[in-house]
Amino acid sequence: MSVNAEQLNIGEVPQGEVRHEATLFAEPVFHLGSFTVTNSLLNSWVAVFILVAIFILIGKKIKKIPKGLQNIFEFTLDEALKLADSITGNRKRSEKFLPISLALFLFILVNNWLGLLPGIGTIGFIEAEGTHRVFVPLFRGGTADLNTTLALALFAVVASHVLGAITVGLWDHFNKFVNIKSFLAIPGKIRKDVTIVLVNPIKAFVGIIEIIGEFAKVASLSFRLFGNIFAGEVLLASMMLLFAFILPLPFMFLEIIVGLIQALIFAMLTLVFMTIATSHEEH
Repeated sequence: MSVNAEQLNIGEVPQGEVRHEATLFAEPVFHLGSFTVTNSLLNSWVAVFILVAIFILIGKKIKKIPKGLQNIFEFTLDEALKLADSITGNRKRSEKFLPISLALFLFILVNNWLGLLPGIGTIGFIEAEGTHRVFVPLFRGGTADLNTTLALALFAVVASHVLGAITVGLWDHFNKFVNIKSFLAIPGKIRKDVTIVLVNPIKAFVGIIEIIGEFAKVASLSFRLFGNIFAGEVLLASMMLLFAFILPLPFMFLEIIVGLIQALIFAMLTLVFMTIATSHEEH
């Protein structure tokens, strides 16, 4: 059906045309009462289901004398502990922190790779929006949604503070950021060292900078992961528009590597944050 430019206002779409655009936000798929379920949330649920199913199957097949796949899993876990030791410097810390960072790594990795499967982003339904008809994908890569990466970053940073408060004590951990000890120490030490009047307020100010740094951690973790995965999706979509059969394959392989690297970076940074938070040294 041909439509003259005079018959359409700017931004309008002809009756038979459907918009299919890559958006920065996740699209709602359905509602559970007042709770909105988006396509990226569905993808995250699938990732959780896959991980739970895999570990249930592995758990049923664990034997005292390992063989086959169990050998591979045990070797991988041992190497992961050695990698964690290189960051924490302590095997007890590694055993405490690794379950958290490893869970984040696996969740992010599966989410990253699910977004590359055929049908993710291309199977969905058509929804009317005013005079427009918009294609809404049923599934969307979970980590290609800023809400998901922001939630993961918040969890990682908050978990590091909880562990820090448990390990070094709530008061000592609090004083890493709001250094009340510095002010309380002035009256008792001012006779021996007059410069403490200048030095200790500076220590307190450094603590305030650390608070800003904690917000920067959340922003850095979330935007790095989101930016890399979303950019990969846009790149693959562009390549498919140019030539859908062979051209996207090298880029898809590249995105598999990127998905692995981004999951590893996120997990390692989480491990670093937890190690710093549980150290007894003041920032």
